[in-house]
Amino acid sequence: SNLAFAYALIDYVPEFDDGSDLFDHIAMKAVEIGAEFNAQDMSNMVWAYATVDKTHAVLFEAMGDQVLAFEHLGEFRPQALSNTVWAYATANVPHPKLFEKVAYHIDESDSLVRFDPQAIANIVWAIATAGVHHSKLFEKMANHIVESDSLDRFNPQNLSNTVWAYATA
Repeated sequence: SNLAFAYALIDYVPEFDDGSDLFDHIAMKAVEIGAEFNAQDMSNMVWAYATVDKTHAVLFEAMGDQVLAFEHLGEFRPQALSNTVWAYATANVPHPKLFEKVAYHIDESDSLVRFDPQAIANIVWAIATAGVHHSKLFEKMANHIVESDSLDRFNPQNLSNTVWAYATA
């Protein structure tokens, strides 16, 4: 996942003479060893593919199924959860069970203190973009924003994505 992540950071997808590219080869290997991936690996992998606009259906399905295999999503840091659902929404890859599990996990969590404005904005944007309706999550996020008085920490992009998500959801 680190290799894909690094190439995504520089927005470069090396191509080979046979018409394939590095991301094709990484995806095949990742699907093969996906069970060995931890939460950060899965998040980095799908984020990288969405960032370079490479929708690899088999990879996204395998990573999504691997996330679903986790009994509890507590191993995912807020940014990893955010990046994961952002990647699926950005790549326009439907995986309703993944979105539902993430939404349920966040809704059931005791606190959203660890979620920064970008994570909140990305999560509500991704869930609204995916067309998943989870009113309890949206209510919990809104209450957190108001109760923590954190709206002043939202940059213009976070704010506009959040407002769009609430208008769309």
